[in-house]
Amino acid sequence: MKKLFGTDGMRGKAGQFPLDKDTVFVAGASLARHCEADLGRKPVIVIGRDTRESGSWLEEALQSGAATEGAQCFSAGVIPTPGVAYLARILPADAGVVISASHNEYKDNGIKIFSPTGKKIDEGTERLIESDIYAAASSQPRPQPTCRKTDDTTANELQEQYLNFLQHEIGEDLFLNNLTMVVDCANGAASVLAPKLFKRLGANVIAINNAPDGQNINRDCGSLHIEGLQKVVVSEKADFGVAYDGDADRSLFVDSRGSFVDGDATMWVMAKHLQERGELTDSTVVATVMSNIGLEIALRSRGLKLVRTDVGDKYVLEELLRINGTIGGEQSGHIIFPQISLAGD
Repeated sequence: MKKLFGTDGMRGKAGQFPLDKDTVFVAGASLARHCEADLGRKPVIVIGRDTRESGSWLEEALQSGAATEGAQCFSAGVIPTPGVAYLARILPADAGVVISASHNEYKDNGIKIFSPTGKKIDEGTERLIESDIYAAASSQPRPQPTCRKTDDTTANELQEQYLNFLQHEIGEDLFLNNLTMVVDCANGAASVLAPKLFKRLGANVIAINNAPDGQNINRDCGSLHIEGLQKVVVSEKADFGVAYDGDADRSLFVDSRGSFVDGDATMWVMAKHLQERGELTDSTVVATVMSNIGLEIALRSRGLKLVRTDVGDKYVLEELLRINGTIGGEQSGHIIFPQISLAGD
């Protein structure tokens, strides 16, 4: 049986196996069933998505499947991936599902599933869902019942909970007053919430690529096309800029001169900051084999260690939890602070 879940969930062309309505329906039912098997009760599932035009019908299919197993589904609407991981933890829900293909073009989509801890679900559960999908593919399709979607008011309330967490529990020590920042939202999941957050934190925000139309997500913008952000930061004489990918679980930066600051540089800055505050556990940073040797040399110059993992924030998180680490990430901009969140935020 071919694996459908990779290191970052299940992905494919929207409308084609395994991202067609029938298969996603089965995945929703399977997730609800295996949550119930683990917990001995009917599960609660929170769902979020990015701005791809296929996101709404994929969410409906997943909710419909989950409803056949008695699951209660809450929709957070368009929200960054880490927002779903956060909501799964605090609602509390028994699973959080993100419908997104991250940095891929709009024709793709995907499904990422989080446990109540905010971690991605274990591989054992992924294999069970895959088995159910293949079993259903060889049998007669089942009718899809209508599942009542959560209204916009509830989605707005869930988004507000996430914004309050970012503003008050993480951002309270930030001093963005009188700073001008450019925010490249990649026409994705950060398009509404990111500018709103940074304005609340006192910044003068110039938002770009924040008008999603269902097809322009990641198109010549965001973290894969940093050159647009560089030009705006320089032309607007901004203090810095940040670029997200489609589901806003990674961020890359541009300084006031327009110079690119990647994930390695972000980890270097944050490692120094944490070391100075006495908060860098075991003087260790966790990164992947893709990180530049320059990061390792720079950390060593301050008596710090770099531990490397396979590529994938999933593996970075596993190592952080194993060593009780403070910070880890990827050159691509996934940065994880496990004491705050188990998802890159």
